[in-house]
Amino acid sequence: MIKQLTSTEQFFLLAGPCVIEGEQMALDIAEKALNICSRLGIPYVFKGSYRKANRSRLDSFTGIGDEKALKILRKVRETFNIPVVTDIHTAEEAPIAAEYVDVLQIPAFLCRQTDLLVAAAHTGRMVNIKKGQFLSPEAMQFAVQKVRDAGNDDVAITERGTTFGYQDLMVDFRGVKVMQQYASVIVDITHSLQQPNQTRGVTGGQPEFIELMARAAIAVGADGLFLETHQDPSVAKSDGANMLRLDLLEGLLTRCATLRRTVVSLDR
Repeated sequence: MIKQLTSTEQFFLLAGPCVIEGEQMALDIAEKALNICSRLGIPYVFKGSYRKANRSRLDSFTGIGDEKALKILRKVRETFNIPVVTDIHTAEEAPIAAEYVDVLQIPAFLCRQTDLLVAAAHTGRMVNIKKGQFLSPEAMQFAVQKVRDAGNDDVAITERGTTFGYQDLMVDFRGVKVMQQYASVIVDITHSLQQPNQTRGVTGGQPEFIELMARAAIAVGADGLFLETHQDPSVAKSDGANMLRLDLLEGLLTRCATLRRTVVSLDR
C-alpha cells in the first residue's frame, strides 16, 4: 500500500479521531476529510484507534468496545472505499485487527517489541511504525528491518517527536531525511505537539502550532502527514488538547498542498 500512497507528487494523509467514539462521528470525519483530499489530489487514509491502551490514569477513556469500534472502522472503509489504519498493542491483536483495517500502526512506546512487529508483518497489511520518543532516527532502521525480515516490505515510519525534558517533545527534522533511507516517513503533526503531564495524568498540547509543524514537514520533504481531528476537540474523549478542529482541516490541507507543489518544483 505504501507504493500506492506515494505514487503521486502530493503528500498522503492519515487523519481522523484519536479514538472511535461512535459510528456517526467517524463517518462524518471520514466524509469531510475525503472530500477535501479528493479535491486536492491527496491520498487519504482514515485513522481511528479502536482502543487506547496507553493511558496515564485508570479512569481515562479507552474505547467503546473492541468489536464495536472495529466494525465502525470497517464501515468507514466500505462506505467510502478508503483504507483505514488503527493501532495494535499486542501480537495477538494483529490478525484480529487485520480483518477490519488496511494499515496496522505500532505505537511509539512499543516500536521495539519484536513479537508485535513480526505479528503485524505476518498479516500482510501495511505496517506504520511510530518512532519511539526515546529513540534516535538511526535506531528506527532496526524496527523497519524486523518487519522486512518477517517478509513484509510494506512499511513506513512516523515521526512524533522526541522527549525533551519531562513535559515536552521536540521534532528534529533532520530525522526525516535520515529515516527516509529506511522507509517512507510520515510526520505526526498533532502528537508532536503534546505536552505530557505527569502531575495530573492529563496530556496538554499546543494545537496553535499544528500548521507550523505541517509546513515544516512538507518543506523538508516528508512523504506523508498524520493528524488527529475532531468536530469539537474540547469534548473529545482522548487527546483533545492537541487535535485539529475539523472545520480547520480544509484550509490547512489547501495551504500544505500548495506548498508541496512548490517544494516539488524546486527539487526538479
